[in-house]
Amino acid sequence: MHDIAIPDITLNDGRTMPALGLGTYRLNGSAGVEALVRGIDAGYQLLDSAFNYENEGAVGRAVRRAGVDREELFLVSKLPGRHQRREEALRTVEESLYRAGLDYWDLYLIHWPNPRQGLYVEAWRTLLEARERGLIRSAGVCNFLPEHLDTLVRETGVAPVVNQVELHPYFSQKEQVAFDRRHDIVTQAWSPLARTINIMKEKALLEIAGVTGKTVSQVVLRWHIQSGTVPLPKSASPERQAENMNVFNFELCDADMAAIDALARPDGRLKGQDPAVYEEF
Repeated sequence: MHDIAIPDITLNDGRTMPALGLGTYRLNGSAGVEALVRGIDAGYQLLDSAFNYENEGAVGRAVRRAGVDREELFLVSKLPGRHQRREEALRTVEESLYRAGLDYWDLYLIHWPNPRQGLYVEAWRTLLEARERGLIRSAGVCNFLPEHLDTLVRETGVAPVVNQVELHPYFSQKEQVAFDRRHDIVTQAWSPLARTINIMKEKALLEIAGVTGKTVSQVVLRWHIQSGTVPLPKSASPERQAENMNVFNFELCDADMAAIDALARPDGRLKGQDPAVYEEF
């Protein structure tokens, strides 16, 4: 099995969540199941899926194949933007569970606010209803800007436990992370390694990796953790999965953290990912 233990963090609803998870985007079909089983065997407990990834079935199959007690895992999926009306949202949560063969999701997220559609508050109320029904244990959001979060809290009095956003050294989202923290919302990072090989060639990161004896990926993931965010790296490789988990036995100094912070770019966001306008999800 595994030797590395990922610590837990406490959410604003009193439940706990692993401080690092495994992204599952494009881990589909039998190959996806095999990769997810390897991840669970390596010690990942948080598996981050979505209705739109079309791999909730693979996640469920991997959970049953891995032979780990369901209660030891923290399984996540997401509501697509096209199903934000109450009845559609409830059916989608149920369908997510049927696809995965699960009785509940540990965390279910609104995948995108779709502000032009104007239904994200209705979707949020529906996730809170799904929580009351026992379909999900905790409710959160993805890609929400401060104004969207303010609206949720103003309209419902309930803040999400998680806001999952694009976050990596090129796009560090310091203001968003600070906003989330002030509202006791945990920031999760999708694409924590920037979905590009360029970051692996950054001189500052290579120097820090050389001093710490860690890989560039491990340095970046450690930066996430020390910044107070929960990274969700995706990998099908057992070696890379193990590498990405092995980030809890060293610390970056203040100078290292500042050097990584300095990599942020005005154009660092991945193309087409602005939650204020993007509507695909």
